[in-house]
Amino acid sequence: MAHVSSSNGTGAERSASLSASASSPASAPPRSAPQQPAAQASPPPSGASSGRRSENSTGILFGVGAYVLWGLLPLYFVLLVPAGAVEIVASRIVFSLVFCAALLTTLRSWKATAAAARNPRLVATLSGAAVLIAVNWLTYAWAVLNEHAVEAALGYFINPLVSVLLGVVILKEKLRPLQWVAMAVGFVAVLVLTFAYGTVPWVALALAFSFGLYGLVKKGVGGKVDAISSLTIETAALTPIAVGVLIWLSISGTSTILSNGAAHFWLLAASGIITAVPLIFFGAAARRLPLSTVGMLQYLAPTLQFIIALAVFKETMPPERWAGFGLIWLALVILTVDMMGGPRRNRLLRAAGV
Repeated sequence: MAHVSSSNGTGAERSASLSASASSPASAPPRSAPQQPAAQASPPPSGASSGRRSENSTGILFGVGAYVLWGLLPLYFVLLVPAGAVEIVASRIVFSLVFCAALLTTLRSWKATAAAARNPRLVATLSGAAVLIAVNWLTYAWAVLNEHAVEAALGYFINPLVSVLLGVVILKEKLRPLQWVAMAVGFVAVLVLTFAYGTVPWVALALAFSFGLYGLVKKGVGGKVDAISSLTIETAALTPIAVGVLIWLSISGTSTILSNGAAHFWLLAASGIITAVPLIFFGAAARRLPLSTVGMLQYLAPTLQFIIALAVFKETMPPERWAGFGLIWLALVILTVDMMGGPRRNRLLRAAGV
């Protein structure tokens, strides 16, 4: 998943920023036109208004495409059996790098990537982000293949709450009253789910925190690198380890990539495309849509994952789990209400000269 950032957003705005995943910088706000006297003011040309609507519609299509692809990911992982989670993630890293290299060649964008790669601090930051996203991918693949898809979906539902928490703890942000209420409801939900599972929902928390921290690290990168270059550098940092893992699996006789036929090989090879395409779609959406709209769209992916876990994988949902999920959804509704009020708050603050 990907992330879009706002330099001065706080609380719920930042939760949408950090929880949505990856590396596309948000475009700068358009410059406002010089004010005219009231008598000379004229409405914007209909063509400009139509263009804005067209951009918004295109952004929504890209955003829906990105989150639907992420939501359907569990079905793809099932097709990769008998490959295990470790082999899937190692293959995903290697073939993502191959796909990114092909894409950079096609788009003739190697110059930007090479410039980013010559910045040691940027490379170090992206390498740290790469470790976090690898943990996220590995946890998610293991969860789907081991009948924990419901808990995996829970992790991405919890992620916005974790992002708000990280904003408070690490970025020293102050929460508004509704955000405090959402955090309290989320905390109660985790307690209920701990009772429901008989243990702390570690899979969900690992996914939520790894992705939240990934978004936090990527926020520090900001607009210094584009989405494709960022993914290329991240996967390049992980590729030596991934290749070593694939070699070790082959030597130990547990590798499937070359021993289960051509169809299985190409399914694993397709992981590069399946990783990169949603990130590219997300980047296109983030440049066209307001942060609040992106924040709303992000719930598509865990909702689809949750439906797949129940309808396709037939995972169980006893009443106490429904109660925990219900509390999480309530917390997200509260966060969303707070987030939707953000533009109005910002207008009032600007009017007050704050």
